[in-house]
Amino acid sequence: MRSAVKTLSSRTLLPYRYSRSNFPRPNLHRTMATAPDSKQPPSPIKPLPIASPSASILLISPSNQILLLRRVQASSSFASAHVFPGGHIDSEDGPLPPHGDVRLHEDSPAYRVGALRECFEESGILLARDRSKKNNSNDTPSSSSSSSSSSSSSLLLQLTEQERDAGRNAIHKKQVCFQDWVRAHGGIPDTESLHPFTRWLTPAHIPKRFSTQMYLYFLPLAHPGIPQSLHIPTCDGGVEHTEAQFLPASEWLSLARAGKIVLFPPQFFLLTLVANFLTAAADDDDGGGPTAETLQAQRERLRDFLRTGDPPWGEKCISPWPLKKEGKRLIMGLDEPGPELDGTDRRGDAERVVFVQFKGKEGTSGMEVGWRKDVVDPGLDEEDEEKYLEARRKERERSRAGDGDLEQALRGRREKL
Repeated sequence: MRSAVKTLSSRTLLPYRYSRSNFPRPNLHRTMATAPDSKQPPSPIKPLPIASPSASILLISPSNQILLLRRVQASSSFASAHVFPGGHIDSEDGPLPPHGDVRLHEDSPAYRVGALRECFEESGILLARDRSKKNNSNDTPSSSSSSSSSSSSSLLLQLTEQERDAGRNAIHKKQVCFQDWVRAHGGIPDTESLHPFTRWLTPAHIPKRFSTQMYLYFLPLAHPGIPQSLHIPTCDGGVEHTEAQFLPASEWLSLARAGKIVLFPPQFFLLTLVANFLTAAADDDDGGGPTAETLQAQRERLRDFLRTGDPPWGEKCISPWPLKKEGKRLIMGLDEPGPELDGTDRRGDAERVVFVQFKGKEGTSGMEVGWRKDVVDPGLDEEDEEKYLEARRKERERSRAGDGDLEQALRGRREKL
């Protein structure tokens, strides 16, 4: 089978739509699994590891750069990788539906509060509004001018560095509830300015799983009424992270491609999407960098993009699965929402795939985002396409059954294709 592979440049976001009849969902409610062409009795599928609720923020700086944190080497998940600020949802963040309830995997106040709390604990940046100031105009999706950002700046809760450090430490040690601490200082967590931007469910074969709600948050554009120190990230002293830095999305991607940092598929994929809108803008006539109007226009285009797609990006739920193997790289499908949501109307992205080589403790390499239409051979007719994807679904179930490693499972039906 030929492999016609194209990757996404920063200007190739034209939609390609698939018929759901050509790409039906696998049934993940099977209780037994049998290796193809085997006379051995079926083996029971391992219990599905629980996906812990978590949330992360793509925090966008006043100059439209993205914050990433480098996790410590001893971390139990994503060791040494660069990640968005975020983490587990605590009971103090708010109530959540029980495990087994599909509503657990939907945006809710608990996820939003947890995202803001984790961002503060990990980066020192407090995303809270000052309750004493009236919100007549803010930097929301309905805003269309840079003046809205200036108004938003004056509404942020402004605390001294000492106050923020003391609160950050107390909240991390669970000596005080994040929401109570913010209210005690005259603020309220700025949950309304979070924009949902996909949910990710860890694949079923991985023991430590998460159900992670991703958000975008736009820090106000530069304004003389707010200290720049409020927007400077700092690491947490090596507790969970060793570095905290804003860089353009395109620069983070270049560092990952050069092997200088480790990114995992969710971070690489979302940075690729964002890089198409928050670009390295030209300086203004005075050489002072991009104007506020230019930066605001980029933000508006990104907000418009969030409302596109079927489903829109704020509603997509993605659980990557091995669609195909190309050399040492897996080609991960992004259309499935995960086993917890099988049988619901939740869906991911049926148009794109992620190429990645997993290298154990070394992380990943060779990552790119491409079009799915270029991976599933466009020369196949519908019947052959269905056979191709049915084989992939069986490989996926085999890997979940634990009858061999992922590479062995992918190799299972190659000759038949």
